[in-house]
Amino acid sequence: MFRQILFVGLNAGAAVFPVSALSEPRPSSGARPPSVVILVAMSALGPMALNIFMPSMPGLAKHFHVDYGLVQLTLTFYLIGLSLAQLVYGPLSDCYGRRPVLVCGLAIFCLGSLFCAFATSIEILMIGRALQAIGGCSGLVLGRAIIRDLYDRDRSAAMIGYVTMAMSLAPMFSPALGGYLDTLFGWRASFAFCALAGLAVFAWVAFTLPETLREPGFGEGFRAMLRGYGDLLRSPAFCGYALQTAFTSGVFFAFIAGAPFVVVTVMGEPASSYGLWFMVVSVGYLTGNFLTGRFAVRLGVDRMIAWGAMIGLLGILALGATGWFGLLTLPGLFLPMAVVALSNGLTLPNGTAGAVSVNPRAAGAAAGLSGALQMLVGAAAAVLVGYGQDSDPSQHPMIWTMLGSGILAVLSFAIAAKFRSRRS
Repeated sequence: MFRQILFVGLNAGAAVFPVSALSEPRPSSGARPPSVVILVAMSALGPMALNIFMPSMPGLAKHFHVDYGLVQLTLTFYLIGLSLAQLVYGPLSDCYGRRPVLVCGLAIFCLGSLFCAFATSIEILMIGRALQAIGGCSGLVLGRAIIRDLYDRDRSAAMIGYVTMAMSLAPMFSPALGGYLDTLFGWRASFAFCALAGLAVFAWVAFTLPETLREPGFGEGFRAMLRGYGDLLRSPAFCGYALQTAFTSGVFFAFIAGAPFVVVTVMGEPASSYGLWFMVVSVGYLTGNFLTGRFAVRLGVDRMIAWGAMIGLLGILALGATGWFGLLTLPGLFLPMAVVALSNGLTLPNGTAGAVSVNPRAAGAAAGLSGALQMLVGAAAAVLVGYGQDSDPSQHPMIWTMLGSGILAVLSFAIAAKFRSRRS
């Protein structure tokens, strides 16, 4: 079913925008471009596993007889697993190739999903979620690195936008799917579904994905990995782009950490309402990535980020206004967030392309480091919202965290743009 949905989404998208116009690799690369669909599938596993579990979180507190704050740590552990694993996948793929590292990561994802499905305590579930994240992030990191292997800076931003646009079908439908699976079969069914999807993608990658890495990056070994990260962290342009994407992700994770509490506890709506209305947010993100795919080559990375950052701040302010003026409703919560998600679709692919293009020979390390920063900032935002809602059970901790992250994202981009123009 998941593969059929992907094919339907991509075929519908092909009728609107010409993906074939971006299917030719840059002249410096002799690698054969892999199918866009396989890039979408392997990149979608991590976001799908993250979002499919969200509707089950309130029920787990009763199932395991623990506080909701402890259940929310399963989200934090997932984000931490994503962040730490990305630090390793990038450099390893620069040394040994994208394909073998990706195959190992997908195998870990399948094992972690099964671990979660048979968990007998909240502690075991946390460990399983961490393993699931460690494996699932391989597709996110290596999908970006594979695209950068084949395309130049602006064209890679467009390709990342197209892939992310199609990939957003997974987080669009996974909360609703997880809610229905939980209702019909229990919370374990969501993890069983993740295991089956992971096994399908594992077989697909193992039998069809070509190797795209042409030259090794910084050599082999842990010392070489640290040297590669050190070179990137000494680049103000890389740090600016990486922090811009990190704080932009912080806006999103602050929302998904706080919105279920706001919908169920503050507003008194059923948990299924969150899953259904989250589709509106996913449509906004899909639209933003579509615009990136259409206009990134024409307008350039920096201009796309600037427009996206301004739209995002306006969306956060609109979301805050609905609460401050007593207009908190489901449309008032999710429609402004759809605008924020649209801005994320403009800024994240372009910010990622900017980060991995600072040193193309270290594209894997750059993708891993920038992705790790995204997840660490996202985990921090989720924890901040959780503690804030313990003392102030309302939407305000979520909104203030989103606004702070949005402002920091704009400041980080200003640093990246300044030093990149100076270097040019």
